[in-house]
Parts: sequence; structure tokens; C-alpha cells
Amino acid sequence: MARERDRDREREERDSEFVDKLVHINRVAKVVKGGRRFGFAALVVVGDQKGRVGFGHGKAREVPEAIRKATDAAKRSLIRVPLREGRTLHHDVQGRHGAGRVILRAAPAGTGIIAGGPMRAVFETLGVQDVVAKSLGSSNPYNMVRATFDALKHEDSPRSVAARRGIKVSSLQARRRDVDADAVAAEA
Repeated sequence: MARERDRDREREERDSEFVDKLVHINRVAKVVKGGRRFGFAALVVVGDQKGRVGFGHGKAREVPEAIRKATDAAKRSLIRVPLREGRTLHHDVQGRHGAGRVILRAAPAGTGIIAGGPMRAVFETLGVQDVVAKSLGSSNPYNMVRATFDALKHEDSPRSVAARRGIKVSSLQARRRDVDADAVAAEA
């Protein structure tokens, strides 16, 4: 009995670190002999505001049950996204899913989250404070969220790039400074 209580307490502590945002609720009707039977589909984004985020989709007869199912699904599908200084993305990136296309751009401090509805929910739960995002194509919240996640999966940190190339992070950033200096010299 005590073991079950400890397990429940650990699960609550783990769940309490997550922030969840309801992005969209869709009401669907099934026509039957006696009239209409309504069901609900919920899209929820969950994150720890420290670089982990996930989304989930849940369907049920009642709204709270659909939201609970979606939240559980989101917690099972968390991804880790590297953030620069814990506030923005490392580089500009594009993502797509179906007809939904998004462009995410890193931004200087103080910019804030400049993004439309479903993308804003993703960034707030992810813990990004400065980002500029544009949605092109579909405005369907499901496709926008999936396209945003596709873009975030392609986000790389300098550390991972350096590890992949087998060089030090400092030499990678030194190359970047050299390239920037060459570009300035070429303009002058």
C-alpha cells in the first residue's frame, strides 16, 4: 500500500513539472436514429518550459475526458529541443506537414514570441522567450502543430554539430567568426 502511494506521489511530482495548453477542441456529431450523438476531439501541447515539449490528440464523448486523453498522449510523445541561452533557437529552420508550412527564426533578447495561435502554444510550453515564426499554407491547428514539431526536430545545437564533425565547439564557432569577418570585408 505504501509503495503505491509513493508511486502515485512520484507520478504527481513528475506531472506537476509540465505545463499543458489546450490548442483546439473539435465537436463532431454522429447522426443516429434518435438524433445526434456528439463527440469531442482535443489537441493539447505539453512542455516543461526547459526544452522538452510534446503534443497529443484525444477523442471522447465529453470534453474533460478528451483533454485528459490528449494530455496523456502528449506526455508520452515528448521531444527535447536545444535552446540557445535557454530563451531562443540556435538557427532558423523550416518545417512542414501536409499543407502546413512554418518558418521559425531565432530572435534577439526582448523580442518575445511572435507567432500565431497553435505555434504560440508550442513555444510557451517549450520555454522559448524570443522567436519569430510564420505559418504559410494550412491554418489547420493539427497541421500547424505537426509542422512546428517537424521544424523543432531539425534544430541542432553547436555542440551536436561539433560532435558529429569530430571537432571542438570553440573551433566551430571560430570558423563562424572568420566567415562573418570575410563577409564584412567583401562588402567593404
